[in-house]
Amino acid sequence: MTRWLDDDEQCTWRAFLAASQLVQEELDRQLQRDSGMPHAYYAVLVKLSEAPDRMLRMSELATEVNSSQSRLSHAVARLEERGWVRREPCAADRRVSWAVLTDEGFAVLAAAAPGHVEAVRQSLFDRLTPEQVRQLAGICTAVLRETAP
Repeated sequence: MTRWLDDDEQCTWRAFLAASQLVQEELDRQLQRDSGMPHAYYAVLVKLSEAPDRMLRMSELATEVNSSQSRLSHAVARLEERGWVRREPCAADRRVSWAVLTDEGFAVLAAAAPGHVEAVRQSLFDRLTPEQVRQLAGICTAVLRETAP
């Protein structure tokens, strides 16, 4: 039997979808305008910048950015064309390749980060009270905990 959403749940669901889309679109527009990259490419650069030696297995990177292998491969190919990322084969396992953030890619990320952080603040955090930020963190953590593999 289908458990339909009640009126409050339906209203909350639709507000969540609209707010999520609005924030994502605002962040994507800002990064495209100021740094010439979509938010998805920025996310790849961030994950690589935080990894040991600024490198991750392609499969791990796909998981980290919540992407399919094929979509990530396409994104990394575009980042390689720009000189921001390079792929390296794994010496221990020929089936594995590494994505490595180049010095140029790190510099691009460092230049993009201040504007991106300001856009995050303007599109999300400046619109919330400190209590709402804590509540949002709790909600997101609960959702992620329930969906983690």
